[in-house]
Amino acid sequence: MLLPIVLVIASGMAHAVWSMFTKRSRSKSVFLWSIMMVATILLLPVLVTELWKNPMNAASYGLLLLSMLLQAVYSWLLSKTYELGDLSQIYPIMRGTSTLLVPVIGVLFLHESLSVFGWIGILCMLGGFAVLSGIGSNSRSSGPQAQGLKPVLMALCVGLCTTCYVFVDKLNLEHVSPISLLEVTNIGFVLGLTPAVIASGQIAQEWKANKTTLLLGAVLNPGSYLLFLFAMSQAPMAHISPLREIGTIFATFLGVLLLKEQQGLRRMLCSVVIFGGIVLIGMLG
Repeated sequence: MLLPIVLVIASGMAHAVWSMFTKRSRSKSVFLWSIMMVATILLLPVLVTELWKNPMNAASYGLLLLSMLLQAVYSWLLSKTYELGDLSQIYPIMRGTSTLLVPVIGVLFLHESLSVFGWIGILCMLGGFAVLSGIGSNSRSSGPQAQGLKPVLMALCVGLCTTCYVFVDKLNLEHVSPISLLEVTNIGFVLGLTPAVIASGQIAQEWKANKTTLLLGAVLNPGSYLLFLFAMSQAPMAHISPLREIGTIFATFLGVLLLKEQQGLRRMLCSVVIFGGIVLIGMLG
């Protein structure tokens, strides 16, 4: 169980870093589209070769198409959400939503299980996410774009979409390799952003302004999910999926230290609570 835990934590760290890069970018849709396009082109031969050598039935292809569709919706929601809110505000909500729903789905539909300590750990994480996100707080956000409920609602939609595609991808792993499944999700992600990217006409400007972070993001974005897919192929989804939310801690600190977003003792305490939940799930869940 140690290797899946390490893979999931690394996945969460990588996800937090490329998310910070996205928040700093000029055009969120162009940045996300660009970092995914690199991996999409490189991995396309892998997917074609595997599907050619190992044809599947119609239902299996249907699941792959469903995964692509969910990724398309996810990518569009993600770009819009990063335009609206601070990283330290929206990231905990996006990731916390799936933390609640994914284990529940795993237990109810995939015949997986969690111990009492596992459920306590999830509750600790959710409590920390709720306070960290600022829901129900009277404190002001660090940026004018983060005001109001719209970024929170958009972040909840992103989290719900994440829950759906993780559940579908868990089923897809029964038929395709993690690398091929990663390419399927990449294609869906790129297709979902393509209309907005074409309409913006800012590809050249984004690459000129953020070439280095685009190249780093091109490795970290698909790499983070690939690590998670490998972990999910080796351990029950209900056990390992919440561990990926350690990225919430990393993203909060990145938002505060590098993006100069608001931070205080309340958020530090939340990080401790979240870490406690992660330990409970990883060690005793």
